[in-house]
Amino acid sequence: MTDARGPLRPTGAGRAVAVLVLVALAALIPLLGPSAALHGTGEAEAPGAGGIALLRTVLFAALCIPVGELFVNRLARSLPATEGHPAVPRSWSPFAAAAGFAAALGLASVVATGNLVPDQVADIDAGGLYASRDGKLALLEVNAFLVAGLCAVSRRPVTQVCPLAAVVVAEALRAHPTTEYSPLAGSALTLVHLTCAALWAGGLLHALRVLRLWPGTAGAALLGLYARVAVVLLAAITATGVCSSLRRMPPETILEQLTGTAYGRALLAKVLLVAVVAALALWARRRLRRAADPLTACAPARAEVAVLGLAVAASGLLTALPVPIRW
Repeated sequence: MTDARGPLRPTGAGRAVAVLVLVALAALIPLLGPSAALHGTGEAEAPGAGGIALLRTVLFAALCIPVGELFVNRLARSLPATEGHPAVPRSWSPFAAAAGFAAALGLASVVATGNLVPDQVADIDAGGLYASRDGKLALLEVNAFLVAGLCAVSRRPVTQVCPLAAVVVAEALRAHPTTEYSPLAGSALTLVHLTCAALWAGGLLHALRVLRLWPGTAGAALLGLYARVAVVLLAAITATGVCSSLRRMPPETILEQLTGTAYGRALLAKVLLVAVVAALALWARRRLRRAADPLTACAPARAEVAVLGLAVAASGLLTALPVPIRW
């Protein structure tokens, strides 16, 4: 529907309501997911699993935002078509770093109480964090987000790369304890998977924000360049995800464990979400290449960002569920 001023677009209030609804939905996945996933499996739910999954979701989202901003800003500088569009949206990295710092601090307090949710401050043994591998990794993430926040408000925000890389490495090591079979191989897979996922999700979010300031040829060129890189990112995410799943659920048991274990059910939900994201990405790519106005690809791209947010929440849920036993 149009009027004399052109196509009707969602108002700022409408967009704010939509964002709030999506955030609430994404928060429900880690909060209620553990009980739903564990129902009927016979597996025990860890204390505070919902809260831990929510904190991990916030941490992942806080990682995606600055990584995506750095990535897309770098792509933008490489495009000659953007020479007349130097403006970029206000950075969300300082706010993301603050959220990541709070989430990492909450997760560190859980580690400091023996992987239990503390009832009071006196239960937290902060000094004990230095005595364990998990404690040191938790402290590394807390400090890394603190440094990333300081870098984000400095004159050289690109220096966030180092502390953000430290968070990715810490998460990769945390996900694969030394008691696991070939933990270094598992950590390497997680490192690549998490890096590519952060570039994909955070990059698309920031690209859509930039397009609001760069209409026409410049915006289409940026979205097209991002789309080409996203194909490689999706391939890497798929390959590392499959390899990681096969390491934890051998081929002969994977079908049974996908429905009979909490981890398998959550993984199946995440796979379905990623499949929807891939379909939306393909739709956006077709519009970008064939539509009279390439920027009509923004509509499926916005839906892709929303579903990616749910996939990030599903990833947070996975970290709070018991790892399936290798049969």
